[in-house]
Amino acid sequence: MAHRHLNPAATDPITERDTLRRVLIVDDSRLQRRILSKSLTKLGYDVTEAASGEDALELCATDMPDLVISDWMMPGMSGIDFCRVFRELPQEGYAYFILLTSKSEKAEVARGLDSGADDFLTKPVDSSELRARISAGERILRMQRELSAKNRLISDTLAELQRVHDLLDKDLLEAKKLQQSLMRERQRSFPEGELALMLRSSGHVGGDLVGFFPTNDGQLGLFAIDVSGHGISSALMTARLAGYLSATAPDQNIALALQPDGSYHARSPHEVIATLNDLVLNEMETEHYFTLLLAFVDMATGKVTISQAGHPHPLIQRVDGSIDQFGSGGFPVGLMEGVTFTQFDLMLAPGDRILLLSDGVTECPDKAGDMLGEEGLEAVIARLKGVRGSAFLEALIWELSSFAGTDEFPDDVSGILFEYAGPA
Repeated sequence: MAHRHLNPAATDPITERDTLRRVLIVDDSRLQRRILSKSLTKLGYDVTEAASGEDALELCATDMPDLVISDWMMPGMSGIDFCRVFRELPQEGYAYFILLTSKSEKAEVARGLDSGADDFLTKPVDSSELRARISAGERILRMQRELSAKNRLISDTLAELQRVHDLLDKDLLEAKKLQQSLMRERQRSFPEGELALMLRSSGHVGGDLVGFFPTNDGQLGLFAIDVSGHGISSALMTARLAGYLSATAPDQNIALALQPDGSYHARSPHEVIATLNDLVLNEMETEHYFTLLLAFVDMATGKVTISQAGHPHPLIQRVDGSIDQFGSGGFPVGLMEGVTFTQFDLMLAPGDRILLLSDGVTECPDKAGDMLGEEGLEAVIARLKGVRGSAFLEALIWELSSFAGTDEFPDDVSGILFEYAGPA
């Protein structure tokens, strides 16, 4: 039979202290239960009694106590057996368990601890020792519940962070699609040659951009951009720069000059880059800068006019397989005012091809941290001499993955390949 003794304070609104003061006394001796109940009730605890381990388990199934005081020696289910089953009950928090015993042997004490008991009281129970043991258990419970509350807070915070991460990941995937859409075509066939483009970000979005635009005076404009940094802010910068070199809106393309007859002709590449430098420094509120290679290919003659602003050197593979690299490097765009940008000319013969790549290729590291470098790049291109068009750029990525030992590169990788067939 179970008995419950309610402290008058228990009818007040439940506080944190009240939630740690529910005590269950389990003892087959009614006199022993009453003695303990009276002492604990005076101390302000809410006390429930059970005459056996079986009765106590029924009570715990509906009302889990904070502290349990159980006799060791009871008919039927012993205190140790009760403790073992009690520990297996589903519990939101932890309950402190004290065994009443006349045993003092170390082996018996160890048995009690192994069953899940937290502390022991020797019979007959001293009221002062009882109060001290209960207070110690209460302190431990309070610390445990504070820890549980903090763990719940951490779990809730982690769940919220995961939710935010999932939303950001979804947004970044959409941003990646939008950035890839800036490169409207990955290949184009012209009567004078074949064009292929490649853009591979190291993360969801990156700071590289490649593109092209034809002009009305028989030129093919090519541009390769590499914005400093990685991530969203770099990607936004590339999106804005794409508008300044648009193939679909020639009136907004600063590389084109409107003629009296309404046609658009190519401007000098070094003047275009100087204009971009002024725009970035004076109209864009950004700390980003970027490297740029802007080239115009005269489709009728094979003459290529190039301005290089900190971007890797353009590379030409001749029809006989030999490889040449050109340029002096130049200064990046958006760092300083008054910078002078220069340009130079190259000639493509029928069968030659020009390759414009970002530094994510030459600076790709292997497992030891050594970079591919310009000589390594030339060796790769030599091996791919017979591969044409988009297949060449795909094979280049495969070679880069083989060199790095992974297909996850630390930097964005982008490039343009134009294979000149000669005048139409």
